Amino acid sequence: MCKGKLSTGHNFRTNQSGDLIERVYNTYKLMHTNQTLEFVKQKHAEWSNCSHAHMTVMESLDCLDQLVDHSDPDVDFPNSFHAYQTAEGIRKAHPDKGWFQLVGLIHDIGKIMALWGQPQWSVVGDTYPVGCKFQNSIVFRDTSFIDNTDDKDPRYNQFDLYTKSTDLPDVEKIKPYYQSLIDKYCPGKLYW
Repeated sequence: MCKGKLSTGHNFRTNQSGDLIERVYNTYKLMHTNQTLEFVKQKHAEWSNCSHAHMTVMESLDCLDQLVDHSDPDVDFPNSFHAYQTAEGIRKAHPDKGWFQLVGLIHDIGKIMALWGQPQWSVVGDTYPVGCKFQNSIVFRDTSFIDNTDDKDPRYNQFDLYTKSTDLPDVEKIKPYYQSLIDKYCPGKLYW
């Protein structure tokens, strides 16, 4: 489990320069250099057995007291506060949508993996798909992928997951596959 708590005496910042933006850029540079398809496959193998800890959502959120997200240019305080900030913002705007408030609360809970030795660049920041062409809309795209080996690999640069295709799938043919995923991961009925 997690030990200790950080103090709450941190300042909220929105710096566009200085220490925070440098920290943010360096985090993304490490992420964009090292997060390759092979790296992601290794992490799936390492983490997919879910054997690192068993804890409640609240225990997990409490552990985020120990983490300051190096990819966030606006905050320099423990990530647990960001979780509650997000949830409270959603609650204020959508008081009747408890499910949405909960999503806001837990949206960064995976960052807890940094407390078990994962480098922050591998668990924080904006996500992007690997194994395909990296899009220009990715944060710091112009300068941070220079050393990413996948960026130079023609196997991955031929696929663009963001541009819509005019080819339409045979929905009736593929529907049973997606129904099996729904049955496995989201059984039962949704309540709207």
